[in-house]
Amino acid sequence: MSAVTDARSSRRRKFFALAAGGALVVTGVGYTLASWTDTEWVFGGAGDGTPALGTSRFEVEQNVTAPFDPAGFVQRETNPGQPLGFDLGALALSPGDSVYADVALRTTSDSLAGDVLLQPAVPSASSTAVDPGDALWGALRLRVATTASASAACDATAFAGPGVVVDGPLATTGATAAQTLAARSGSLQAYCFEVSLPASPALPTGVALDALQGRTVAPAWQFAAESD
Repeated sequence: MSAVTDARSSRRRKFFALAAGGALVVTGVGYTLASWTDTEWVFGGAGDGTPALGTSRFEVEQNVTAPFDPAGFVQRETNPGQPLGFDLGALALSPGDSVYADVALRTTSDSLAGDVLLQPAVPSASSTAVDPGDALWGALRLRVATTASASAACDATAFAGPGVVVDGPLATTGATAAQTLAARSGSLQAYCFEVSLPASPALPTGVALDALQGRTVAPAWQFAAESD
């Protein structure tokens, strides 16, 4: 075998060896070996896989049982929510009568601070009220007074100070100002509700005061809350 033939055979054996190893790159008329590749990854967290990124929380809770023991706070986020503790006289209103009930709000222990604004009343989702033409609904009036004291009385005396945020017809009146709740249960805001049947209420045309007898309504109120 000639020297030329030996050289060609040697080059052929090298070509097949490199091609079989997957490391051959053809560039122009020559042959070069490909570069090695590598990747590196990182993630936002600890070595045990615990996440290092996340979102804050904003959550408000309520208590309808004075003096608002910490164990009594719960969350009720859909209509009708918890029942306010109006006394039995609320079902036997006469012209000139008023009834009272209170509720306290605060943020949860892991929450941001925020503001709450009491919205106008809407019918309770669980209502079995009997009020043709909404005559009683339109006749009732609402006042709401606020205080940061868990021990404040909820009666007529609650409305002597500057904390009155609602004063008008039950059907249309919401709070005139929002209240601030500190983060992580750092403050409490109590609301005293007064619902009254005026001696001379607003009535639809042709409806006499006596026509309100025996009617019932079930208003529900939403506290619209927003984080700071």
